[in-house]
Amino acid sequence: MTPPRFQIDDRLMPLDEALSLLTERLQPVAGIERVDLRQASGRVLAADVVSAVTVPPHDNSAVDGYAIHFDDIATEGETRLPVTARVAAGHPLEAPLPRGAAARIFTGAPMPEGPDTVVMQEDCRQDGDAVVFPAGKLRRGSNRRRRGEDIQAGAVVLRAGTRLRPQEVGLAAATGQATLDVRVPLRVAVFSTGDEVRDPPTPLAAGQIYDINRYTVSALLTGLGCTVTDLGILPDDVAAIRARLAEAAADHDLLITSGGVSVGDEDHVKAAVEAEGALHFWRLAIKPGRPVALGEVRGTSFIGLPGNPVASMITFFLLARPVVLRLMGCAVTGAVRYRLPATFSYRKQPGRREFLRGRLVDGPAVDKFAADGSGILSSMTSSDGLLDLGEAVTDIAPGDAVWFLPFSEVLR
Repeated sequence: MTPPRFQIDDRLMPLDEALSLLTERLQPVAGIERVDLRQASGRVLAADVVSAVTVPPHDNSAVDGYAIHFDDIATEGETRLPVTARVAAGHPLEAPLPRGAAARIFTGAPMPEGPDTVVMQEDCRQDGDAVVFPAGKLRRGSNRRRRGEDIQAGAVVLRAGTRLRPQEVGLAAATGQATLDVRVPLRVAVFSTGDEVRDPPTPLAAGQIYDINRYTVSALLTGLGCTVTDLGILPDDVAAIRARLAEAAADHDLLITSGGVSVGDEDHVKAAVEAEGALHFWRLAIKPGRPVALGEVRGTSFIGLPGNPVASMITFFLLARPVVLRLMGCAVTGAVRYRLPATFSYRKQPGRREFLRGRLVDGPAVDKFAADGSGILSSMTSSDGLLDLGEAVTDIAPGDAVWFLPFSEVLR
């Protein structure tokens, strides 16, 4: 599928506007396959799951204890009832339990016909072949799970577009599913660019640096369930970049590069993408990460991340991750932010959204990491998430509420 064209201009585009355009116009490109339930975790559901059964299929006991008729319990003094039956999970009582008797019952066992209440074994005492209940401590219907109180047969229990976690896999199993229709993992090609970039552990000459972004971006994509192709480091040469992008576009769903999308004389990726396809927008009103690009190369979606490692990771969280999830068919692509009091003072210019590294402290509250340069990658390992300071924010004082985006929300 050819990605839709976006109207762009020379202004800095607000992040929310960019994300809104993506949500409206990008469509899933990943195919559909059926997998065993054991292989479904982390995948994106491609079709609604409708329960074929009622869960639970029968009234059952929530605890180990005794099934009784509540009206058999005296309002004053103790009640003594003979234990005339035993009910275990998977072994229902064949006949109704008469009034004036109790049944020993275990967690998950089907309720016998007649009793309406289960008394926990800790709340009564056994005395030979009888059980003794105290007065005034019991409630009618206690510890009884009702048939269908969780799921009714015919109900949609999981919606297409859900990214499956272990709990969704368990819910599918509870409704009798052995297989699920899911999206095929997104095929993503990852490049780095720059004559100065080298793979570790190659010895570095003067002016050279080790590649960081290709490794972090590949790890982030793998964590999202993508199939990643590492296509190495591209030189600062428009023709070479064009050729490699065009080649990769033929058998991938998404292309991601880092570096080369700013406005310098050696930033050749922007020109290469425009020559082989189109660039939809390439300047966002955020810090760090203004030079970030979304486009297409011969019908395949393209994302160009900044070259600075911190900016590359932050723009991946903010922009690339939603694009990847959208192309995978995921219905929810955003991440949860939390409102927390700040412990620091900070001043910024209006009109640009800033993302600072932050650490959680007792309170709970959030503190700003001291070193906030876009090249200080160690700040990402020593922080808990990002402080999200909106375009209109200019001053932060201790105690002010700020938005906090934990890394745990964008690393899954």
